Amino acid sequence: MEMGPGTPSARSDYAGEDKISSLFQPDTVLSEQYFENLRRKTYFEPEKRLMLAVLEDAIRCYQDNLHARKSKRRRLFEETEEWIVTGTDDYVFSFRHVCEALGLSPEYLRQGMLRWKQRNQNALAAMPQRPQSKLAV
Repeated sequence: MEMGPGTPSARSDYAGEDKISSLFQPDTVLSEQYFENLRRKTYFEPEKRLMLAVLEDAIRCYQDNLHARKSKRRRLFEETEEWIVTGTDDYVFSFRHVCEALGLSPEYLRQGMLRWKQRNQNALAAMPQRPQSKLAV
């Protein structure tokens, strides 16, 4: 008996290939989705809840202020980036200590944030620039 595309065995082979190939595709998850999932699955003592809030705020500041032009928002981005990339572990709320306390790999998260920054800077550079007009005062 010949197996065609509609036979059960052919369908299960195709489904198996889909399952295997899906293992090699990156998951795209927003930071809000990830942290909400983490918050629901894990009960944290108050110190860890505070650490999670600090990390969430840092990621939000980093992403929201990447292209900031105003000095206050630009400074906020730079301070957040310094906190993320600096390897100083002298204090309890250092990036490394916060990540490790939450069971996250600081190096993995750091590299992901830097890749995100690079992708977004490249996307902005590729966009055509509008000429800026000067307003008469």
